[in-house]
Amino acid sequence: MGMIKFEVPSTVPVEDSKKRVEALLSYWNRKYGITSSWNGMKATMKGKAVGVTIDGNLEVLANKISGEASDPGMLLRGQAQKYLTRKFSEYLDGSRSLDDIRGKED
Repeated sequence: MGMIKFEVPSTVPVEDSKKRVEALLSYWNRKYGITSSWNGMKATMKGKAVGVTIDGNLEVLANKISGEASDPGMLLRGQAQKYLTRKFSEYLDGSRSLDDIRGKED
């Protein structure tokens, strides 16, 4: 199985970026049962959401997060890429507090 890559810029300090990504991974765990584990600034994700297997990794860097996840196939690839980019962008939006973001989780 191939992988799709994603990269999302961040303007918040790196420790804040990590807290925000941790919050997003926690949300995915509650909503979809996706599990994650951290090793420093790197995380792995595993699980299944809406019938699609999730197996990925990411790294929190000074000005972005970068990672890759299992490719759901040609039919869902674009949607998966857009979803990942949108959710990480929401959580890394420095103009919004993490509490505000959590309050608007879909």
